[in-house]
Amino acid sequence: MKARKIARFGLLIGLALVLGYVESLLPIAPGLPGVKLGLGNTVLLFGLYMLGEKETVWLMLGKVLLSGLLFGSPSAYLFSLAGGACSLCAMLGVKRIPDMGLAGVSISGAVCHNLGQMAVAAVVIGTAPVLSYLPILLVSAIITGMLTGVAAKATLSAVESISHSKRENK
Repeated sequence: MKARKIARFGLLIGLALVLGYVESLLPIAPGLPGVKLGLGNTVLLFGLYMLGEKETVWLMLGKVLLSGLLFGSPSAYLFSLAGGACSLCAMLGVKRIPDMGLAGVSISGAVCHNLGQMAVAAVVIGTAPVLSYLPILLVSAIITGMLTGVAAKATLSAVESISHSKRENK
């Protein structure tokens, strides 16, 4: 059982890295820095619902560390870690709200990811220039958070369907 868990964890980190790399190649909103789909977030959402909180924290940390080593710069670590930590904290909290759907959890994660990165940018650049860009990032976070939430829900439904079929066939 432990080997299966480790293999699943490795696959999810690999998937998050590949999705993050693919996302970096897609021009979602040219001229608007920081606006991304958040494809790697679908993997964290999947982890949050299928693995548990502790494993998802490790998944986020692994994704940040490895993506920084493979694709980033030293300053990218700080932005990525701040965004990932804020996002995951928000998703963990919002998931506990009764009747909160996966899209709501995803949107809260996307918004807080941007807020975490904006906080780092405010320290590096200064508060005034950063705050003027906040409305654009928040609107994009709501839209992309909804899209990744729908994608994660479809993925979870497919995995649960496959798991259910396997149990019935045994």
